Amino acid sequence: MVRGSKKPRAAASPPLTPNRKRILFLALMSLLLISGALLFNAPKDTEIIEVRFPGGVNLQAEVAETPEKLLFGLAFRETLPDDCGMIFLFEESGLHKVWTKQYQFNVDLIWVNESKHVVHIVETAVPCVGDPCEWYGPPPERARYLIEANSGFVDRAEVALGQELVFALRL
Repeated sequence: MVRGSKKPRAAASPPLTPNRKRILFLALMSLLLISGALLFNAPKDTEIIEVRFPGGVNLQAEVAETPEKLLFGLAFRETLPDDCGMIFLFEESGLHKVWTKQYQFNVDLIWVNESKHVVHIVETAVPCVGDPCEWYGPPPERARYLIEANSGFVDRAEVALGQELVFALRL
């Protein structure tokens, strides 16, 4: 005699204990917080501002305001288009020095004070290939900004000490 066949029962999951509920809740909250942080702190596009020089030349300058960009500047780039560069926005005016570690090309350096006047110029700063690297600067007076451009820019734009530059920062 064949007895009634019973279908195998699926194993029931253990009931959620208070500890398991707490762990599940914390895991979900962690995922939510991480997702939100990534969404709202996503890197923004690099800002470009135009710097006008008295000689009539304009420079499209990438804004370096993050610690990473202030540290590395134009390092690791193979080339820089003509009339393009980088402007460093230091948190406060000071006697700022820079180096060219890991740069791939020569650059001109222009220090600018808070009132946007040129206070120091270094032409043809060469890339640093070994340690220790040469430091450029500090300027003879406090500077708030530093502009880096291709070597030869200072001559072409006729940049001189004391010139007032025109640029607007969007804060």
